[in-house]
Amino acid sequence: MRHSPVRLRPWALLAGAALYLTGCAASSSPARPAGDQPGTAIVKRGSFVREIRATGTTEAVRSAATVAPRLAGQPSNLTITRLVAGGSRVRTGDVLVEFDRQDQVRAAMDRRAEYLDLEQQILKKTADQEAALASDQTALTVADHDVGRARLEVEKNQFLARIDAEKNDLALEQATARLAQLRQALALKARSASADIRILEIRRDRAERAWRNAETNADVMIGRSPFDGLAMLRSTYRGGQLARVQEGDEIYAGTPVVDVVDPARMQVRVRINQVDAGAVRAGQPATIRLDAYPDLVFEGRVEQVAPLAASSQLNPRVKTFSALIAINGSHANLMPDLSAAVDITVERLDNVLLLPRAVVAIERDGAAVEVRSRGRGGRQTVTLGAASADSVVITKGLDEGAVVALGPPGSGR
Repeated sequence: MRHSPVRLRPWALLAGAALYLTGCAASSSPARPAGDQPGTAIVKRGSFVREIRATGTTEAVRSAATVAPRLAGQPSNLTITRLVAGGSRVRTGDVLVEFDRQDQVRAAMDRRAEYLDLEQQILKKTADQEAALASDQTALTVADHDVGRARLEVEKNQFLARIDAEKNDLALEQATARLAQLRQALALKARSASADIRILEIRRDRAERAWRNAETNADVMIGRSPFDGLAMLRSTYRGGQLARVQEGDEIYAGTPVVDVVDPARMQVRVRINQVDAGAVRAGQPATIRLDAYPDLVFEGRVEQVAPLAASSQLNPRVKTFSALIAINGSHANLMPDLSAAVDITVERLDNVLLLPRAVVAIERDGAAVEVRSRGRGGRQTVTLGAASADSVVITKGLDEGAVVALGPPGSGR
């Protein structure tokens, strides 16, 4: 007797295949450790790190501002005639900004012409005085010779008649008086000539100082870079709106126009909440992230923490401390005035027992956890060390590898 073959339906074949694959998967998967079971955590040994988040703005460690010069006797408004392109690289001595300096150049030229004119006047005056002195010296020599001749005639008086002798005496007296008069006049002329030369020298020196001062003022109207760096244009009010400065703008004296920054050395100025300020100290490591470039991460350290708190502009009762965070390294996108987030490592403990903070219940009599051992739960009092928003350090009450429920003791989880 022949048996007809058994025909299997398609849905039965699919069901059998699914059962077979499920059994294979179950047999090949390893057993789940107790600590990896849902709703539990393991006490592990590791490094505890507590960080404080602060926000701020990047700035250059070394920077210099070029301002519109303030000149005595000059108008308070200065017109920009030449300006460096914003964001361009500059070298030491490169021109950053130039203001209209026609008045200063004209004044320098006028004072220089006055100086040269007075210099020529001094030379002419000196030459005239030397010629007059030569003439006076000749007259003085003649008068001296007249005195000598008169004295020789007087020596003949004993051989002459009385009237002739009196004439010789009178001639000697007149010659001597004339010589004395010429000597006195020559001394007075020398003093007068010296005074005239001194007056001209004073005027010349004054004109030279005015000339040099005008040249200095003209040079001040050109702002140059004090070091190699990056040129950053300032903003000013134009038409009632804040805009970047540009050529042709009229700038008040003393107004900053261009900043030169050294991009090789940057830092972040952050604001720290007064609650966290006590934990932040100079030398602590930090991680800096730029809001504009989230992929850029820089390492740094705390350089300085302000000793006094400042009031918030929104609420005077809210106090914050300012801190400077030095940035290690540089990047083409690391520019001033970028908002940044800084994570400051204020505490680090290595080789300690750690647990998630959520599994620890803080009660009046202390801290406790729910320990899971062979399926049974039990409340365990623990002693905590340092704590952060995510984890806590266990100093007593649990050993490494202990399994703890992810719920407060007595929750039944």
